[in-house]
Amino acid sequence: MAHHLDDADSPQRLPARGALRRKNDKHSRTTSLARALALLLALPLLLAPVSRAQSGKDEPKPAKPTGTAVLRVELTGGDAKKPIADASVYVKFTDNGLLRDKKVEFNLKTNQNGVARSPEIPKGRVLIQIVSPGWRTFGQYYDIDRDEQVIQIHLERATTRWLQP
Repeated sequence: MAHHLDDADSPQRLPARGALRRKNDKHSRTTSLARALALLLALPLLLAPVSRAQSGKDEPKPAKPTGTAVLRVELTGGDAKKPIADASVYVKFTDNGLLRDKKVEFNLKTNQNGVARSPEIPKGRVLIQIVSPGWRTFGQYYDIDRDEQVIQIHLERATTRWLQP
């Protein structure tokens, strides 16, 4: 006796093999497209070091001076070039640490002879700023390359009346 199955009793029919292949093809095309797009977006990042090296912009930088130095700042002022006592001398520089650079500032005062001496600082570029009542404020960068370096600075009188003593 033959047994006939109702639609409710019949097993679900699987799609034909071609339909599965088309579905998988669509998925693989999407995946391939996503990979290609990711590669295109990453390409400039991958090629940037190569193009920079070829352009010559990565020329070797001059070596930073090594060691420490002591500064002697000699401060004079006016037409008579007399020493300026009790002036504030700010010495600012960057101390190169292992993990990151640290900005350092020393606040010094000139003595009766107009001289301020710094403790040992690293050789290299420093900013020296001078502030003294009645005198024009001064600021300039200096390259320190000797163990003991003398920097002579001459100040001008302030031009505004309210600053003069």
